[in-house]
This record gives sequence, structure tokens and C-alpha cells, in this order.
Amino acid sequence: MLNFTRCQHLKQITRKCFSSAPVNVRTHTQHLLSRAFAYARSGRSWHSIHSLVGDKNIILMGPPGAGKTTVGRIIGHKLGRCVIDVDSDILEKTWKMSASEKLQDVGNEQFLEEEGKAVLNLSASGSVISLSGSNPMHDASMWHLKKNGIVVYLDVPLVDIISRLKSMKVSRIVGQNSGASMRDLLQHRRLYCKKWYDTRVFCESGASAEEVADRVLDAVKRYQDVDSETFISTRHVCPKDLDKKPLPKYFSEAVIEGLASDGGLFVPEKEFPKLSCGEWKSLIGATYIERAQILLERCIHPADIPATKLGEMIETAYGDNFACSRIAPVRHLSGNQFILELFYGPTGSFKDLSLQLMPHIFAYCIPPSCNYVILVATSGDTGSAVLNGFSHLSTNDKQRIAVVTFFPENGVSGFQKAQIIGSQRENGWAIGVRSDFDFCQTAIKKIFNDSDFTGFLTVEYGTVLSSANSINWARLLPQVVYHASAYLDLVSQGFISFGSPVDVCIPTGNFGNVLAAVYAKMMGIPIRKFICASNQNHVLTDFIKTGHYDLRDRKLAQTFSPSIDILKSSNLERHLYFMANKDGQLMANLFNQLESQLHFQIEKLLVQKLQEDFVADWCSEGECLAAIGSTYNTAGYILDPHTAVAKVVADKMQDKSCPVIISSTAHYSKFAPAILQALKIKELNETSSSQLYLLGSYNALPPPHEALLERMKQQGKTDYQVCAADVNALKSHVEKMIQNWFIRKSE
Repeated sequence: MLNFTRCQHLKQITRKCFSSAPVNVRTHTQHLLSRAFAYARSGRSWHSIHSLVGDKNIILMGPPGAGKTTVGRIIGHKLGRCVIDVDSDILEKTWKMSASEKLQDVGNEQFLEEEGKAVLNLSASGSVISLSGSNPMHDASMWHLKKNGIVVYLDVPLVDIISRLKSMKVSRIVGQNSGASMRDLLQHRRLYCKKWYDTRVFCESGASAEEVADRVLDAVKRYQDVDSETFISTRHVCPKDLDKKPLPKYFSEAVIEGLASDGGLFVPEKEFPKLSCGEWKSLIGATYIERAQILLERCIHPADIPATKLGEMIETAYGDNFACSRIAPVRHLSGNQFILELFYGPTGSFKDLSLQLMPHIFAYCIPPSCNYVILVATSGDTGSAVLNGFSHLSTNDKQRIAVVTFFPENGVSGFQKAQIIGSQRENGWAIGVRSDFDFCQTAIKKIFNDSDFTGFLTVEYGTVLSSANSINWARLLPQVVYHASAYLDLVSQGFISFGSPVDVCIPTGNFGNVLAAVYAKMMGIPIRKFICASNQNHVLTDFIKTGHYDLRDRKLAQTFSPSIDILKSSNLERHLYFMANKDGQLMANLFNQLESQLHFQIEKLLVQKLQEDFVADWCSEGECLAAIGSTYNTAGYILDPHTAVAKVVADKMQDKSCPVIISSTAHYSKFAPAILQALKIKELNETSSSQLYLLGSYNALPPPHEALLERMKQQGKTDYQVCAADVNALKSHVEKMIQNWFIRKSE
């Protein structure tokens, strides 16, 4: 077994030894070591990949009534393995009485202790072990079992379990005499199961034991096969010389690197995992956190982040940081239009849904001995969200991860600017750039691809650069959850039945938000049309209508919706890559041409394919303000300018034959001057704080964002750096900030 400490040491030694080696040697070595690191972290041996489980036990865990005994017997028969049922083969033989008799004889606490002692004496390998419902409540025995086993959690719907317990006439389980209902007891048991499992089988309601057994074997196979889920660049081209073929990346590597070395973006090498109709239906009554864990477990291999660790991250990210317990609720606006409210996070924008989680993912994936500096370009909302998100890391992680955010000095709202500057902390800084977002984003890509500069930072400061923009896969992936959750909420609220189609309308600049909705559809959410809403910077709308992406003679306009004041949509490349059947050479040609000639045209067949799913239009400044005013007057609801852009386009483009979910990407408080103008309120020269309080006095929906009000009172740093629109100047600022960071760390 390759232990964790030895693996870390090996990585450090190899980094020194191979620092001057050829690039292909270094890359291959780093690739192998990354897998070693993942294996050591997950406690797996190298040889286990060559068989389904080898000598390991398959351990079935779940609450009483989950069907562990029956499923275990089926799996044992399929694999020709010994089957051990803890209840009948261990406990009853040890105690010479049934478990229910023992429980009645000694009581809850003593029962758990004696049950644990009995399991601690179990020694088995290559077996299928069906645990009792209460085994997960005893830590020592579970650690004993996990040493040589893969713990599979049978996550069965509560309604099915309660029905089975009634039919089995189970009259007594641990804790039942506490006065709590059976449903509450089973919910409590889930907390214990969440601590121990390696992989989960999310069981559909009414699934047969045979079906569950097959899914257990699929889950175990996936758990063992760490090479089954890899990532490649959108500009990946397979060379004639296969020895020079770029190695695929694992999730953790894609997260750390952010941008592919060839300038492309990382995407899954295989298709997105798809949930069955029954699995989706089982999530209808789930919380946002529960939905997030199920979906993200399917997308992140446990060798990169174990399921239990991922669950901890999700609960931390979406716990007390959000003003609404539903995290991303859906509200009926009028007619067939629904608002997906994505602004309840600490900085009041949809970016919080990713950037409260992404920093924890990043911190887990990076090697413990490395320092990382995250470079971020923001068109308004990302800056404060990323600074806030990374400020919530542990003290140790903040010592090794810092953030530098570039924002257009005169291209964000006054509130957004104050929020970005005020969000600076000991590991996060802001730089105002005298240019626009497109320059900031392009500059970051150029810095990443400057091997002399990145190499200098590594040698001089032991520091590696990465990104937290939506070019980073870990930033984009969590956004899939809220699009899926919105659909499930419509089903839960009775507006539609599962399987009925919906449209989504999303204010779009960098194409990340709408791309996440595309991925939700790939996973099984029945989205009919993706409606892209642009403001006066409508290059995406024109592209969707014509297939011609043209930046020639186009100047970025500053609008009331600055977060979509973008001309170069990075994430479009990811979607075109899949549309073009993963043609990496085509992507390289198109986007290199865009860089050199400021335009490209896709072929007619691809245009038709794009238009099968996408429609688009744009909204003028006058239409934006009018939509804010009319929506408030008719529905008592205040839209922020970006949501107003989407509302205008939805009114134009949606045929009203199905519901349309409009993504509300920010709280209106962040754009108070525009809102006051739209509502024809004359007190425009007030301070930001007084403008927010004035809007709050209108008793409109959604309610005032209390966290934003508090943040205006308690701003952090107010000083920040301003830089010319020059990549070399930005590099100098980055180096200086890293120097100061190291000085502060050493104090």
C-alpha cells in the first residue's frame, strides 16, 4: 500500500529531480504521481484496479429496511463470494438470541456497545458483508470494517423503508423508545451513514433487489476504476506519434491547472453521467444540499474527492452563508414565467452558488506543500464572490492559497466596485484595470501561457498560478445543480409533472451559466430551449442567429447590466466542442482565428445544430429600465438589470407553450441607481447605503438582502491597486503581491 505521507515525500523529491527534465518527462511523472496521491488519499492499492474488488469486502450499509441482506445474497451469488449477514451470522450466533431480544434486554446504549464489540472480532476478506441498521452508529467497528472493505451506502427512499418495516413487522430498532417518529429516526440514521460510505447507490422508489444489486456492482466498479473519468482540452488533437499523445487529466488536475496548456478548456472525456427518471423523482422532495451531493458525487470521482469529504464541503458551502434556507428558490412571477432566485449568497449574486464551494474543492485537490495564487477576471460579481469564498478557508489553507482579482476600473457598478474592494482580506487582493473585462480575461490567459513568468514564480516563490473563473471546471460544475434543482422545485410545487419540458432564459455574457443548464439537460432534466439574453453587447445573440462570431468594428458598451458586458465568451468553446463531435483541431482553428482576425464562422450544419436548442435576442437600455418598472408595478417584484434583460428577451422569444425559468443572477440592491431610475425615484445622489435602505422601504419582493446591507456598514480594506491595460504591468503587480504575501506569512 502506498501511504499518504510517503506519497507526499515522493512528490517533493520528484519535483526537485525533474525540474530541469524535458517537458514530456515532467508531465508524465507528474501525471503518475497525481494518481499515486489520489490512491494514497483514498487508501487504495495499485493492484486493485485489475479486478473488481480483489480481496476487499463489499460492505452494504443502510438504515433498517434498506434491503441489505437480500441484496448481499444476490451479489454473493453473482460473484461467487461468501456472504456474511451481521445480524444472523455474527450477532445472533454471538449472543444466542435475536437482535431485538438483545435490544430489549440491555437497552440502546449497551446494545450499540456490545454490537460494536462483536463486529470488531469479525475477520473476513473477499466477502459480501451486510451490516445491521445500527452498525454505522459505532465508530470503532466501522473503522475496523473499512480497513479492508468498500462501504456501499444503499440510499433507499424513506417511504419505501417505512413500508418495508411495516410489512416485516419490525417492532423495535435502536432509539425507537425515544418517542421520535419512525421517519425522524430514519433521518437521524442517515447522519451516521454519511460518515462512512465510499460510494452510494441512490435507489429508485420501488426498485427490485436484483436491480439494486446490479447498481451496487456498477458503483463498486466505478469506485475502483480511477481511470474511467478523465478530462481533456477542447483543443486536444491526437498526434500521429502516439508516444506524444497528451495524457488526460483527472478531476483534481483539471481543477488545479484551471486552463489547459494548449489554451483550451478542460471538459470530461466521456459524456456527463445521466440520472434515470426514477432517480430524479426521488430527488423531488430533497433539499438543495441533498440534491447537490447526489449530482456532484456522480460528476466527481471519489479518488479525487471522497464522497464523505465532498458532503462536508457542500454542507459548509450552503449552510449558514445563505440568507434563504432553500439556497436557490423558484418564485412564480406571472403567467408561465418563473424566477430562479440565485442571489441569497453572501455577495448577492449567482456566483456565490459556485464560489462558496469551489475554494474548498480547490484546497482539497492541491498538494499540501504547494502555494497557489488564483488569478480571477471579473465583470462585476465574480470579484467579490471569489474573494469572499476563499476568505472562508481554514487558517492553514489561507496560508497556501491567495487570490488576485482583476476588474475593469470603470466598468462595474459603484456598489460592485465597493464590494470588490471591501472584500479584500489577508489572502485576497483587488486590482482595478483601466480597460474592460475582455482585456482582463485575455490577460489572465496570456499570463498562464507565459512559461517564463510562471516558471519564475515557481522557482522563486514556490508558487503556482490557477484560476477561479468559469474557465475552471470546479467553478462551472456546481452551477449545474441549481438548474436541476429549479426544475425539481417546479415539480414539487405542482406547476408541472416530471418529464414535462421547460425553457430557461439566462442573461448571458461568458456563456458559463447557460452552459451549466446544458449540462443539467445532459444529466436528464427536460429543458426544451435555452434562451440567451444579451444586452447591447450582443455578440452571442448574433452568433446564435448567424453562426458568425464577429468582433470586428465592435466596441464594448457600458450598460446597466455590467456583468454581461462581455464580447469574448470563453465557455462557448466548451459547447462548440461537443456540438462538433469533440473536434479539437476545429476549436483550435476557430479560436486562434478569433484571436488573430477577430471573427470566425462555423459551418451551416453546426449552425442548424446550435439552433435546435438555442434561441437568442437582446435588450436595449430603455427596454431594461421599462421592464424593471413594469414588473414592479404589476407584480410588486424588483428585477435587477441583468434579470430584466432576461425578462425582456423571454417576453420576445418564448412561445408560452411551457413554463420558462428566468435566472435572476443578482440582487437588485447591487444596482440601486439603475433601479431608482427605473422606478422613477429622484433621490439619485444619495450614498449607496441610503439608496439600499430607500429601496428596502418599498416592501417589494424579493426582500432586502440583509448581508449586503451589513457589508456596506462593515467594509474591509478600502485601498486597492490600479493598473494600466498592459499584461507586463499586471505581471509586476502579481509578483509584488506574492512578495508581500510571503512577508506577511513570515511575520
